Amino acid sequence: MRERMSAGPAEPAGPARAGCPVADVRSGFQLRSSTVRLVIARCSVDYAGRLTAHLPLATRLLMVKADGSVLVHSDGGSYKPLNWMSPPAKLSVATPDETAAEAGVVEVWTVQSAKTDDRLIVNLHEVLHDSTHELGVDPGLVKDGVEAHLQKLLAEQVERLGEGWSLVRREYMTAIGPVDLLVRDSGGASVAVEIKRRGEIDGVEQLTRYLELMNRDPLLSPVSGVYAAQEIKPQARVLAEDRGIRCVILDYDEMRGLDDVETRLF
Repeated sequence: MRERMSAGPAEPAGPARAGCPVADVRSGFQLRSSTVRLVIARCSVDYAGRLTAHLPLATRLLMVKADGSVLVHSDGGSYKPLNWMSPPAKLSVATPDETAAEAGVVEVWTVQSAKTDDRLIVNLHEVLHDSTHELGVDPGLVKDGVEAHLQKLLAEQVERLGEGWSLVRREYMTAIGPVDLLVRDSGGASVAVEIKRRGEIDGVEQLTRYLELMNRDPLLSPVSGVYAAQEIKPQARVLAEDRGIRCVILDYDEMRGLDDVETRLF
């Protein structure tokens, strides 16, 4: 579906910022929930605020999400954007001033963080593609067979985490998604358990976000974390332990009763 997004009524021009010559400013784009905007354009990008960074003129993919985030991608670098602004943020569009227009700029985007003075400034020289797409409701991440089975097995064998530990529930829901297991330790304190087949840094970050939310709940707080996986990458272990998250290695075969550790030679 192709849809050129329209801007709102004109607003008074603000002061010019570095990398963003402004002649007039129009209100930020408002995307419907679950809508994403894709723009392919020849552009230069500047990040200003606590850090500064510059991307010279090149053809790039600009992704604008309904949550306010804006991501700048190139054809390389796999899934990671070259630069981005995390939500909450507001995208405003401006026409370039005379000097910028003479340099070939046809439109200026300013993505302003709502929490800090950080901003992402995109100078568009040529728009090659501009479309919006309704993504619908996302069902969320579905664990593969091994992870789902690990969760079930650990829920049944929660004593592997510690003597006297007990299960509260599986898939404990938070505002940003379910924690695999909510358990209580021998002292009755709440513990959030995130289970992965392969423990990497992304999983540590995920559990950290869960813990931040759960510790705001006076009925649960204090909540500690356990990162459980068949294998945990060294960098993920260092990050987890630095954040006070305990790491546990799970033996899938042993938990299924397929491996008798007492009869091993080594």
